[in-house]
Amino acid sequence: MKSAQEILQKVKRIELKTKWQTQQLFGGDYHSAFKGKGMSFSEVRDYQYGDDVRNIDWNVTARTNSPHIKIFEEERELNVVIIADMSASMYFGLNHQFKIETLIEMSAAIAFSATNNQDKVGALLSTDIVEKYLAPKKGKQHMLKIINEMVRHEQTTRPCDLAKAIEFLYHVEKKRSIVFVISDFMHDDYLASLKVLNNKHDVIGIKVYDEIEKNLPACGLVRMRDLKTGGHLWVDTDDIKVRKHYADYFNYWDEKYKNSFAQAGASTIDISTEHDYFRVLQTFFNSRAKR
Repeated sequence: MKSAQEILQKVKRIELKTKWQTQQLFGGDYHSAFKGKGMSFSEVRDYQYGDDVRNIDWNVTARTNSPHIKIFEEERELNVVIIADMSASMYFGLNHQFKIETLIEMSAAIAFSATNNQDKVGALLSTDIVEKYLAPKKGKQHMLKIINEMVRHEQTTRPCDLAKAIEFLYHVEKKRSIVFVISDFMHDDYLASLKVLNNKHDVIGIKVYDEIEKNLPACGLVRMRDLKTGGHLWVDTDDIKVRKHYADYFNYWDEKYKNSFAQAGASTIDISTEHDYFRVLQTFFNSRAKR
């Protein structure tokens, strides 16, 4: 278990690493990508010829016996929510760092971007249960609290159940939000929940993976541990069939993830633990702003 001092030091390192780069890279792109995506109710007025009949306020119309229409304005303040997969498979990494570390740093970068733009940010930490939910709030202290909760989360053998996390957020978050789902997406059965969530919110999936998950190098007999069960087995990495089966497993889940988000109408980003995720996120924000 990490000591309070170790947790504090790690939170500080993440803050220092992400703060400057977030201000340099994300400021304008983040703002342009998401501002104006939502509309909030402003007032009602008399219906005029040419107004969209879908915006008629039928309650006021019935009360006054005269047609009235709802007026909406762009929401100047965003809600940003991060669904963070904290399950066993995220504690993997060989060449650079664990997937969970990349997840935490990206979450910090997104949270800093939201905070710098005076938006609210929240987080849902999930395994096969909802481990922690922090409702969206403004301010640096709340943003640091989110990072702190992620850093102090102990490694687990619990699997992931994204559907459960998505359904929980759908019921608790009433205001339209930008939802970042960060995971390795090596699990199934979340498509139906994702479709429902994306109808209510603007959902972006961020897949975190390690390069060695795509291609197993040939390096003889290797003793491997199952992160979910804790069991060990010897694997002959020189065997071409073993390496192909390994690659096929990654590609199966990768295709499943991309198809699920495409069917739900949601966006996706792929980030390796070896990538410069600041640049990848900036490119995504920039493309969204131009769309």
